[in-house]
Amino acid sequence: KKMKDVTYVAILGYGTVGGGAAEGLTKNAGRIERRYGKKVEIKYILDLREFPGDPLGDRVVHDFSVIENDPEISIVLEMMGGIHPACDFSAAALRAGKSVVTSNKAVVEHCGAELLSIAAENKVRYLYEASVGGGIPVLNPLIHCITGQNTVTEINGILNGTTNYILTRMREEGLDYDEVLADAQRLGYAEADPSADVDGFDACRKICILAAIASGKMIPMDKVRVRGIREITQEHIAKANEMGARVRLVARAVLPEDGCVCLSVEPYYVRRDNPLYGVDDVFNAVSVTGDSVGEVMFYGKGAGKLPTASAVVADVLDIVARGDSFAADENIMFTVAPEAYSDKLPEKYALSTEQTLGTPVFA
Repeated sequence: KKMKDVTYVAILGYGTVGGGAAEGLTKNAGRIERRYGKKVEIKYILDLREFPGDPLGDRVVHDFSVIENDPEISIVLEMMGGIHPACDFSAAALRAGKSVVTSNKAVVEHCGAELLSIAAENKVRYLYEASVGGGIPVLNPLIHCITGQNTVTEINGILNGTTNYILTRMREEGLDYDEVLADAQRLGYAEADPSADVDGFDACRKICILAAIASGKMIPMDKVRVRGIREITQEHIAKANEMGARVRLVARAVLPEDGCVCLSVEPYYVRRDNPLYGVDDVFNAVSVTGDSVGEVMFYGKGAGKLPTASAVVADVLDIVARGDSFAADENIMFTVAPEAYSDKLPEKYALSTEQTLGTPVFA
């Protein structure tokens, strides 16, 4: 094999998403080669564990420097979870001239601005489509089809499948929060420690990333007003029914003309005429409003092994397709800007929120 006909990749973290990405690259190898004219081969998998009996078990290594120092590796797929060492390994890979693709929203929210700047300095790419909305292609359309020619004024999303599943079942079956949570944990929809989901932190990271792409300003998540769904009761569900509304955990970014970034995550009584009203179960949806395009909606499965892996593989193939023709401005840059945060909506947006989205449950 001539080296240029093969793109060698390394996977960091062989858990749910890492395993899904490996499966996606392996299963679609023939299609990828036909379409892109080159093979994509997994050369290494970094994990603490061994995987005896796994078809890719012989690619497992335990030392990141093996990957960092191998000139054949051109793309690193970071799916480790957590901020460290994932952020450090990503930075080292970029400095070694390797592009990095991630599904790790914690790293993108916490270190994304720095990693994008390292990528630009080293003329490689840092892509993170899978960090928001799982398999829903939302970041690439936002970057390439919307923000260039639109001023984005508002982003509203149901960005967490676990909480949406819980709220859907509370409404449809009349069950209490604790009952549905226990069932969701049994079915694998909720983690043993569900706080990242039910307290709104997962959705918060994602709206921070979306707002950073739209505004160029990354607001650290600890600045954002966040309220989860633990306190939602059947009384709230009944009130929503009376209003002809539905209770949804809505992550919001409002970007007024003054350059502020207004972010919040909280339960809303969502009006029947808003597209988020009909998004049930584990599905996610993101609605983006631009001054030229109007309101655009992205909808699909926001989590899960194969949907998320699909977005990771799409980023890998984007890098493979562009080859050496990559321009540094492909990395949409943003800066960390805590001072831009505001939790006060300008009056005209407060009014339009009520008329188009609905009202906060805990107003």
